[in-house]
Amino acid sequence: MNKTEGGHTKRRSGGGPTEDRTRRLFVSFSGGETSAYMTRWLQLNRWLDYDEVQIVFANTGQENEDTLRFVQRCADAFGWDVTWVEAVVHHQFGKGTTHRVVDYDRADRSGQTFEEVIKKYGIPNQAYPHCNRELKLAPMKSYMRSIGWHDYDTAIGIRVDEIDRMVINAKEKKIIYPLIRHHPITKPEINAWWSRQPFRLQLAGFEGNCKWCWKKSMRKLLTLASRRPEWFEFPDRMEQEYGLSGSNRDGTPRVFFRQHMSTGGILTQALIGGFDDADDDSRKYPDTVGGVNLDAAGSCSESCDIYSDHDLADLDASLPGGSDWDEWRAYVLS
Repeated sequence: MNKTEGGHTKRRSGGGPTEDRTRRLFVSFSGGETSAYMTRWLQLNRWLDYDEVQIVFANTGQENEDTLRFVQRCADAFGWDVTWVEAVVHHQFGKGTTHRVVDYDRADRSGQTFEEVIKKYGIPNQAYPHCNRELKLAPMKSYMRSIGWHDYDTAIGIRVDEIDRMVINAKEKKIIYPLIRHHPITKPEINAWWSRQPFRLQLAGFEGNCKWCWKKSMRKLLTLASRRPEWFEFPDRMEQEYGLSGSNRDGTPRVFFRQHMSTGGILTQALIGGFDDADDDSRKYPDTVGGVNLDAAGSCSESCDIYSDHDLADLDASLPGGSDWDEWRAYVLS
């Protein structure tokens, strides 16, 4: 999405060598309603601050079909030029994940993209949290390099009510959080906005974009397993075929889910029952929300955003000087 003739703008500074001062914005579109809202807000309020804008969606092969439809419908409705990418895994040692460009019709729905990552790196879980890195971040960054982008702002759709998902080194990485700094907004407020639109993402809040994401709370996983057990066929097969793939630290087969629970264990517990179904927060609005959410989940429980996991290999910056929460928040937002 260029706003300059011929692509990159070159400006000379003081008669010296040509310096590229093109202002570029990379919008990471996860496929969720928060991310879509952020992209629309940027379009209406910040587009003109940049010379070039790229909106990129990374498909894992295990997205809900409704997510894929939503991405395409947003592009059509709002006039976005969304680039769809998928991870290309190179199994030889020392060569990192690159990308391929697809579209709605050609997007992987079989899980082959995810399976290739698992073949090389093993089952992702809390101890080995590489799926976001290899399925989202790496192909997106590969695409940006392929079009000659090296210096740009990265917009991430994280809301003010999930501020703890921000990374501590956001400034250094030129990551911006419009829904925290420029336009603070919460999940119920975003729900209210989407309720006034002619379409929205047709998923319950506990479903999320990735059908069976291991970062969901146990309540959400059990609810999904009881309602859509077929969604768990893929992770079950992955555990059976690739439990020993990757660099296992202790040599025992890996499983996806917290508390060392296998997919079979999730399905069995869902059949046994004895739990209350997860709440659908996609239809909660500002005047009906109360209390505190006690269902702990990982950062991908609703949508999988890049640069939102503190455990990513390249995001290992620690909290400066043992600072407390208030100091950390002030540091990031300063």
